[in-house]
Amino acid sequence: MSSGDTIYSLASGKGRCGVAVIRISGPNANHALSLLTQRVSSNLPKPRRMIKSTIFGLKTDRKLDQGLIVRFVKPESFTGEDVVELYLHGGPAVIKAVIGNLAEIQNLRPAEAGEFTRRAFENGRMNLIEVEGLADLINAETEMQRQQAFRQLEGELGELYERWRATIVNALAYMEAHIDFADAELSRNEVYKNLRPALDLVEEMHKHLLDGRRGEILRDGLRVAIVGAPNSGKSSLLNALARREVAITAASAGTTRDVLEVKMDIAGFPIYFFDTAGIRASDEEVEVEGIRRALECAKEADLRIVVSDVASPTKKKSLPLVCGDKDLIVHNKCDLLADAAKGQEHDSSIQLTSAKTGEGLDDLIKKITEWADKTAGSVGGEAAPITRARHRLSVESCVEHLVRAGEVWSGGGAIELVTEDVRLAIRCIGQITGEVELDELLDIIFSDFCIGK
Repeated sequence: MSSGDTIYSLASGKGRCGVAVIRISGPNANHALSLLTQRVSSNLPKPRRMIKSTIFGLKTDRKLDQGLIVRFVKPESFTGEDVVELYLHGGPAVIKAVIGNLAEIQNLRPAEAGEFTRRAFENGRMNLIEVEGLADLINAETEMQRQQAFRQLEGELGELYERWRATIVNALAYMEAHIDFADAELSRNEVYKNLRPALDLVEEMHKHLLDGRRGEILRDGLRVAIVGAPNSGKSSLLNALARREVAITAASAGTTRDVLEVKMDIAGFPIYFFDTAGIRASDEEVEVEGIRRALECAKEADLRIVVSDVASPTKKKSLPLVCGDKDLIVHNKCDLLADAAKGQEHDSSIQLTSAKTGEGLDDLIKKITEWADKTAGSVGGEAAPITRARHRLSVESCVEHLVRAGEVWSGGGAIELVTEDVRLAIRCIGQITGEVELDELLDIIFSDFCIGK
């Protein structure tokens, strides 16, 4: 694979569709367009102007299709290279014919997975955070995932990290000048004036890290375990929430032996619901294993819905490894209760439901939605949340280096030691965005201190 190659690929979804988009990127993109449209280079459409054109076969001159063509001139394109896009009818035969003819053109090859986006990154059109945001946007299945991914793609998170990086780079430039260039005549106090803003970032970074991992949880999906005693209606409740028969139900206890997973979109939040085996004392080998898996699933879940038969509600103490402060307690089969009993026997912290009639399900979904919004929803006015573990680790490492730099400086340590930690802090942020500081560092040194005049 060479970044100097001209590449092509279907850029729209596979399968029969109304419109298919084929993208060509690289130095020979315009030449390929000339061959396919039988136009000389001087007769190609102006950049960013879409026109109607016939697409011809290379060897037979047979018309393959009639569609729209548009071209972009480097660096003002998605990849930062010359780019051509063909908007064709989306039939499989049309796509196959055009792709087949592109394969006959010299110096063109099929694009590898993600190669257009990789070129956009390599040519400075996107940073790594935006690349990941684009991937998340493409993979988003719910509204909340889309909103989070779009904030990242727009550069909101990248702008925050770039501001941090620029502040630390500025501090490093002054420290390097103090070490390497005697004629700069910078005192230790003058160096500290530029170091302090970098050290002050620690508090902001700490706040950024204390986000409850909401971005990562939303990206990966929230996990809700449905647990409780056998025959309390857990599987029936799951079927009612999913509005389809996803779990086997029966009057006999112990029907569910393994963990059953169902993904749902609840108010825009991606939530995985896990139906589990009924928890009780048992000597039956398969059931014991099912109970073990149920308890393990309960411990790993972000929320547990603890279900009991309303006629014999399970007490918290009978499920020692399950219940917690964030659990939802559900008394199921409330259709068996008289109306008066519903108001007298249960407090507001307990949700009465009937998987059979649907009673109480709307209130249960409302509570789940409120919990999901509190756990993974966006907070107004705050920066886009961290969405990947690698971002979190890099920010944590950056904090460690800045804290150590501040401690060494306050202790009167050698400026060379402080400088090394500051340099490592920049590298940590650069690992998130894919940027390095060398050229920028030299720009600051030479412009601020006029070294080499």
